[in-house]
Amino acid sequence: MSVNVPWAEKYRPRRLVEIVGNKKAISTLMTWLKSWEKGIPNKRAVLLYGPPGVGKTTLVHVIANELGYELIELNASDIRRAEELERVIARALNTSSLFGTKGRIIFFDEIDGMSGTEDQGGLAKIVDIIERTRIPVIMAANDPWDPKFRTLRNLSLVIRLNRLRVHEVMRILGRICMSEGIKADPAALKAIATMAEGDLRSAINDLQAVAQGRKFLTLEDVQGLGRRIREYDVFTVLKMLFSARTAEEAKAVLSRSAIDYDMLIQWIHENLPYQYKDPEELWKAYDALSRADVYFGRIRRTQNWSLLSYALDLATAGVAMARKHPYHFVKYQFPKRLLMLSRAKSARQLREAICKRIARQIHVSKRYANAEIIPLLKVIFEANPMMGAKIAKALDLNKDMIDLITGDERCTKAILKNMRQIEEEKEEGERKPFSPLFT
Repeated sequence: MSVNVPWAEKYRPRRLVEIVGNKKAISTLMTWLKSWEKGIPNKRAVLLYGPPGVGKTTLVHVIANELGYELIELNASDIRRAEELERVIARALNTSSLFGTKGRIIFFDEIDGMSGTEDQGGLAKIVDIIERTRIPVIMAANDPWDPKFRTLRNLSLVIRLNRLRVHEVMRILGRICMSEGIKADPAALKAIATMAEGDLRSAINDLQAVAQGRKFLTLEDVQGLGRRIREYDVFTVLKMLFSARTAEEAKAVLSRSAIDYDMLIQWIHENLPYQYKDPEELWKAYDALSRADVYFGRIRRTQNWSLLSYALDLATAGVAMARKHPYHFVKYQFPKRLLMLSRAKSARQLREAICKRIARQIHVSKRYANAEIIPLLKVIFEANPMMGAKIAKALDLNKDMIDLITGDERCTKAILKNMRQIEEEKEEGERKPFSPLFT
């Protein structure tokens, strides 16, 4: 193999035994995939998430190969429109496999790239694919906690891949050095692994940068490597903020955050009562946060951005320095206010989509569909789920739309069950050979 091949690709794991770390996550994914052999599980999709460089894409490729699946891989940041997704998936599922595998897996990589308004229904189409799929669907994301991904999270088995520990990264770097005929000082490998902060891909790239073409690697050889400024997910940022021992540490958290200031303020506000149990600590922290909010309000009204530094200092250092007792781990919660706003917005968008479909089918206005037809559909869905299923199929309603109309989980399940039954009967009818009525 050419020496120009990046080592991160050259030494990419090909088998499960070559993957280091995240054993629990791997076991969970394997169990879920094997459950498909007994029928369609409750969760038809898996959402793998974790920071860059922890091996999400590699893990999917390796497991698919180990279990004998053919992988249909789509980069969600490249295929955004609903029409494109439907066309690609349909073509992939309607063509026969060239490899004689026992089945196929649909893999959407980098779904973070579908968070913009230009997606033109791409996220909704992925949701629709998951609800209809009869084969496993796996998605990968760095940070899936945007409210726009709420429906995807609810439909999926969510599995986190953690950053690798220093000794785990060192073990892999040591194997690479051995394969390349390089005698490496363990201190040098530890320095590279430490600077990578759990990002294996970055660690391997750094190793190649300083060691390729050498026979020996010393600690002095890696001194020129700078520590990367990494962006962390919101859970790590909160932990760094609440555990900060100095004001400088707390303020430095902002440069490592992958989310905007307003969102971070919402997360801090939501999780202060979980992190600070002492009333005095809680009072001081909320006092600092409220003062920060006052500054943010003045900035929005007057566009005087010179006040931003005061707002950020209060929101970070002011909150962190309110803590007097030792830091303790807590499970951080998504801001309830954002959840409520997201649900209200999602409900409005869903209702709008339902009204459009009704208006298009029966040639009425969306206003009339909302005022007259949706209440009628609710009555029909509750009284006659089979009739409701036929109407839902005619209108091409998905689970969320049906749920919005019925407002009853049991009724929704009954309609979805009838829709699957109708689909199966249709497929069975198409498979039966033609028999002429007259001879």
